[in-house]
Amino acid sequence: MKQVNRLSGGLVDRDQVLGFTFDGKRYEGHGGDTLASALLANGVRLMGRSFKYHRPRGVMTAGSEEPDALVELRSGGRQEPNTRATVAELFDGMQARSQNRWPSLRHDMMAVNDRLSNFLTAGFYYKTFMWPKAFWEKLYEPTIRHAAGLGRVSGEDDPDVYDKGFLHCDLLIIGAGPAGLSAALTAGRAGARVILADEDFAFGGRLNAEMFEVGGEAGSDWAKAAVAELASMGNVRLMARTTVVGAFDHGVYGAVERVADHVAAPVEGQPRQVFWRITSKRALLCAGATERPIAFANNDRPGIMMASAVRSFANRWAVAAHETVAVFTNNDDGHRTAADLIAKGVRVTAVIDTRADAPAVEGAELFAGAQVIDSRGRLGLESVRIRTAQGFTRDIVCGALAVSGGWNPNVHLTCHQRGRPQWDETLAAFVPGPDLPVGMLVAGAASGVLSTEGALRTGAEGAVAVLADLGIAATAAVPQAEDAPVDLTPFWHVSESKGRAWIDMQNDVTVKDIKLAHQENFVSVEHLKRYTTLGMATDQGKTSNMGGLAVMAELTGKSIPETGTTMFRPPYTPVSFGALAGRAVGKHFHPVRETPSHNWATERGAVFVEVGDWLRAQWFPQPGETHWRQSVDREVLATRRSVGVCDVTTLGKIDVQGADAAEFLNKVYANAFAKLPVGKVRYGLMLREDGIAYDDGTAARFAEDHFVVTTTTANAVLVYRQMEFARQCLWPDLDVQLISTTEAWAQYAVAGPNSRKLLEKIVDPRFDISNEAFPFMACGEVTICGGLRARLFRISFSGELAYEIAVPTRYGDAMIRALMDEGEAFDVVPYGTEALGVMRIEKGHAAGNELNGTTTALNLGMGRMVSKKKDCIGNTLSERAGLNMADALKLVGVKPVDATQAVKAGGHLMAKEGPVDAAHDQGYVTSAAYSPILESSIGLALLKNGAARLGEVMRIANPLEGDDVEVEIVSAHFVDPDGEKLRV
Repeated sequence: MKQVNRLSGGLVDRDQVLGFTFDGKRYEGHGGDTLASALLANGVRLMGRSFKYHRPRGVMTAGSEEPDALVELRSGGRQEPNTRATVAELFDGMQARSQNRWPSLRHDMMAVNDRLSNFLTAGFYYKTFMWPKAFWEKLYEPTIRHAAGLGRVSGEDDPDVYDKGFLHCDLLIIGAGPAGLSAALTAGRAGARVILADEDFAFGGRLNAEMFEVGGEAGSDWAKAAVAELASMGNVRLMARTTVVGAFDHGVYGAVERVADHVAAPVEGQPRQVFWRITSKRALLCAGATERPIAFANNDRPGIMMASAVRSFANRWAVAAHETVAVFTNNDDGHRTAADLIAKGVRVTAVIDTRADAPAVEGAELFAGAQVIDSRGRLGLESVRIRTAQGFTRDIVCGALAVSGGWNPNVHLTCHQRGRPQWDETLAAFVPGPDLPVGMLVAGAASGVLSTEGALRTGAEGAVAVLADLGIAATAAVPQAEDAPVDLTPFWHVSESKGRAWIDMQNDVTVKDIKLAHQENFVSVEHLKRYTTLGMATDQGKTSNMGGLAVMAELTGKSIPETGTTMFRPPYTPVSFGALAGRAVGKHFHPVRETPSHNWATERGAVFVEVGDWLRAQWFPQPGETHWRQSVDREVLATRRSVGVCDVTTLGKIDVQGADAAEFLNKVYANAFAKLPVGKVRYGLMLREDGIAYDDGTAARFAEDHFVVTTTTANAVLVYRQMEFARQCLWPDLDVQLISTTEAWAQYAVAGPNSRKLLEKIVDPRFDISNEAFPFMACGEVTICGGLRARLFRISFSGELAYEIAVPTRYGDAMIRALMDEGEAFDVVPYGTEALGVMRIEKGHAAGNELNGTTTALNLGMGRMVSKKKDCIGNTLSERAGLNMADALKLVGVKPVDATQAVKAGGHLMAKEGPVDAAHDQGYVTSAAYSPILESSIGLALLKNGAARLGEVMRIANPLEGDDVEVEIVSAHFVDPDGEKLRV
């Protein structure tokens, strides 16, 4: 339990002793530690195994870019795989386990893959598992799936709560290093609404990891004072442990706040993580930069780390990577690491600098113009072999090697809207290009300004600039700080290395793999990434992409900017599914939506069914009814005999308004709406772009510039989105506005011969709803029950005389009660979705089963509705020859020859005599029900050339259930085929 590598100083709280376990062994750390710093303090270097070859791996970095030290935290439902030890904030009682190994981390049997590395090169899977074909399903796929992945989820329910939230600000500052703090102070003092977000639990960024002074005091002390001042400002929100993971349109940024990841379990009522949608007027990216490695043979051993990480562990966490450290660098930053370690009493055995003119290091032996060509050590680094400028080799004893190959600005968020970074020759790195997300500026190291003074200055100046755009005056005050220039000679990999030189540590991609990709002509950066899996890991290639690009550039004889770089996309770092889901889990995954008549229906003993997110009454059982069919048959018969009422609120309702509303509907509907008179309703059919039927519904014209469109329940949201897309993107010049009003109106179907008589008792007398004044397919605004505003539509889904009446939703419950009270004189019945379905099949109305994503207007018998006098979405592609064949499927009715037999949906239509197989399939049943009117089972079906086959006897085959029923092909309109009832 002794912390053998703990140094003096640092920013940890030594009064707070935290106990934790790693692979079952107990250790101790301090408040302010990460799991990685605590393990290093205890002398633990081996923390994981690599993905493919199961090579021993230790911590490589000190931040979110960590590719190697991935562990499982906690247990049970809270078990969290693939957690970067470098960002896991230590808490008392933390349980951590290594992963991707068996039976133990030190003795991993899967390490045999490393012995087979010559056979497991890039593209191995694509080339090997193609034959024999039968092996794929039985052997290859199960084996690959068993070996795939790193950590494992527990499979138990997560007991924690996750949430989502919305924030707004004038200025979002991403990153709380020197640039971010300087910008926040400037904007906060000017009175702007500021959000400062940083992924670390301590603000300050590199100021906490360096020995520099800012304004005459230690950088970490200056950062604390700046945070204290910001915390006192009511216009500034400080968000630690918050990673901005994506830059989206209109100044919207996604951010994940880890509210309770730093404790064993959240307190009661507290979410573990919150996914924030931050809407900002302007954003300033101060995300810093990531140090990059240099590749050489066996450069992946535990103990080989980034120089900045070694410096961070020493200065911030007071932890030595090992008692003996060597440095391998191509720039002055490596020398800074050596100087800081020496100042803290750590033995630096050598500084190996690829530059011939490298500056001397006091307290360490310098090898200028030298290279590290190999390393030794089974489960941890023991020594490195170098080649001196004179060509000699020498072994350097060290337990840690600090590697510095330069810095890459963190440009990721600048690319989330397809912005391309540009090459900076001085830094030998990509910096943000000109095509930034709207409203974003970049400051500090993220912009390529790597000095502390430059970060403070550009942060303040950036804040002044963006606030000036918002009309807020601000002034920049920048304290004195170091301003050393960048001194770097690009050096990417040791080309003379005989062993494998690792580029991507997590995915086990080597220089040899990139050479193989080049040899096989995968030279495009996109192809290189996918062929080798370079950068396709939890770190998104933050430490590996540049090295891979440099190697490919050398092989192709091009420069790195000519070779190019892959695009970055959200999320910036891994995001848990819990944060993405928020509270939408369990019963909240699809929140139950209740119709306005739900309470009344519950009182009547209704049986409910889930229809999407809605609960709808399926039928209303009465005393003495022992089977659901008895209830449904009664509801159908009573409605057709007198009058029935059904809640149809769930149908989508879209208000379409504007001078060009009619023209707009003409474009989105297949049939014409431009000449629809005010006060009339028209049935409409929408097509997809490919000519397939999309949705059907009605459009009622209440004024020259006002339509109310209805959609099916299932497609309410989809149709609205499609129409909004068409309005904004296809025809943005049209004067038309849309709003979904599905929840704003409670709507009831009133159907049956006495439906008008019932409504005459509800509708105020000054409105004439007689057949002459309010004919079939009429609509109008009326008042009911003494002045309540309502909308009345004379439309029928049942084939009977029918209406739909809509009132504001808050009156929905009162409406159903009034209809039932007034309807007692006519023996009114409520009917549910089952009776609704029966009556629509009896009438031959197509619904969701027929609008199944494969049918056309022609198939549904609506071919003439696709107007050729105008254009509309899907019109052209609906004319494809394949959709208009002479024997195309047509909608027909089917009725069993023996009325005692049942027609089942899904059965396939075959010739009366002949084989029953796919080759002889002539159609299928889409919908079926028992018709109490016909006293027989009936169905709707799609049959080849169906319109010409009425009267033919066929068979419906259902081999799965062993059914075989003879049926007669009849008209789809079983009841009132001429439509006389609904027009009286």
